[in-house]
Amino acid sequence: MRKNRLSFVVAIIVIFLIGSFFFEKKETFKEELPTVGVLQFVSHPALDQIYKGIQTGLKEEGYEDGKNITIAFQNGQADQSKLATMSQQLVQEKKSNVLIGIATPAAQALANTTSEIPIVLGAITDPVSAGLVKNDQQPGGNITGVSDKSPVDAQFELVKEILPESKKVGILYASSEENSKYQVEEAKKIAENQGWSVKTYAVPSSNEIAQTVQVMTSEVDFIYIPTDNTIANAMQTVVNEANKSKTPIIPSVDTMVEQGGLATVGINQFDLGVQTGKMAADILSGKAKPATTPIYTFKKGDIIINEKQAAKLGISIPENIKSKATIIE
Repeated sequence: MRKNRLSFVVAIIVIFLIGSFFFEKKETFKEELPTVGVLQFVSHPALDQIYKGIQTGLKEEGYEDGKNITIAFQNGQADQSKLATMSQQLVQEKKSNVLIGIATPAAQALANTTSEIPIVLGAITDPVSAGLVKNDQQPGGNITGVSDKSPVDAQFELVKEILPESKKVGILYASSEENSKYQVEEAKKIAENQGWSVKTYAVPSSNEIAQTVQVMTSEVDFIYIPTDNTIANAMQTVVNEANKSKTPIIPSVDTMVEQGGLATVGINQFDLGVQTGKMAADILSGKAKPATTPIYTFKKGDIIINEKQAAKLGISIPENIKSKATIIE
């Protein structure tokens, strides 16, 4: 009888040990899923669309969150100290296999944290001037990615078509964003070469945007906005102030036209994210290495027209422009 009891106890212990072994193996398997760490600078429609595109791009290349990869997402909400802390978490705690930085400050925070883990840039206008790569064709380190550089020449050519009597342009940007300073200089040169008088308006933070736009509307014929996250995050404020004097806004991003800009020639932000996700997938699979993978730059953009905003401003869009544009009503 005692012998049977002993055999029963031994059997229970063996079953428990076997179960524990397989459970531990299952947990280990879960932990061993490759991790894609994503750090987004701030929430606004353009960057949110990029993140959605990244998920789609990864999935199209066979990587799906929760199935064969883990996506660890962090949003710094424009706080530099949070970006630094979150970068450390993605590198040390999440042990990311590939990192993605959405917008320049997020990418710079990741680059300051690791020089070994591959980093893919999402929405960085000029990675060279941002100090992220040596050059666009041969990045040379652990970083590559996608540029969101806008077709500025085409944007001002569009303005000539839809605002033919305009003579003065005001460029609105955040002085805290290195990414914007580069774009402002480029836009200023192009606009001046095409005959406009240009004045730049830098704001140190979002708190000064409303007052700055009020000043601008009394001094310029239209407002131009580069791909600037601070301004994008406060786009509704810009639109509300500009609408009081019926001053048109020409942003660089399609989502900002949807929010009340008049028109642009821009890169679809979702498509930009898809390309970013695909590049991350290639690096994750070993097909590509950041050091020898050129920065991807879109060759052309789409004409986006906000017809409702045009009507509000009393602007008639030429039919030859409307026929080849995406119309937002």
